[in-house]
Amino acid sequence: MDRRELLKMIASATGVAMVGMPAFVLGQAPVPQAGADFTAEDIALLDEIAESIIPRTDTPGAKDAEVGAFMARFVTDCYSAEDQAAFRAGLLDLDKHASGSFMSLSPADRLQLLTRLDREAGERARRAWVAADGSGSASGVHWFTMIKQLVLFSFFTSQVGATEVLRYDPVPGGYEGDLPYEPGTPAWATR
Repeated sequence: MDRRELLKMIASATGVAMVGMPAFVLGQAPVPQAGADFTAEDIALLDEIAESIIPRTDTPGAKDAEVGAFMARFVTDCYSAEDQAAFRAGLLDLDKHASGSFMSLSPADRLQLLTRLDREAGERARRAWVAADGSGSASGVHWFTMIKQLVLFSFFTSQVGATEVLRYDPVPGGYEGDLPYEPGTPAWATR
């Protein structure tokens, strides 16, 4: 799976284009904000959210790929200040929905909560409106959509996701080093 296919998959799964992608693709990251770094507790929370979305089964899960740290870095480096604020507000909102702490919920309760939030985010994407309560990003994307996009992107672009979950082919077409050569024909070259 190449990057374009992955981005199309993320857009179709979440109903919107990936937040922060222009800065990532063009290398034009917003100016870092003072105090924008995520704490170890924030990264642990992101890992647990991601593991609820992509759990370990007979293949590695999101925590195996350490997606929380990647998500934190992506938000810090690629999201606008408004989108960063919406993302962080979403993490606080998640704890409110969890009646205090997402981390204290059982795995089944976490999944139930995230499924409900996913439906809510999907409805917002279908209606394509910016919430008056400010619970979305500057572009009107629900904060859970931002989280889900980052979980998918960070997992499937990680070494674990790319090599142990997807079919990984570092050199498509294989290598054949001993081909017959007929005198007078041009030699092989690749670019």
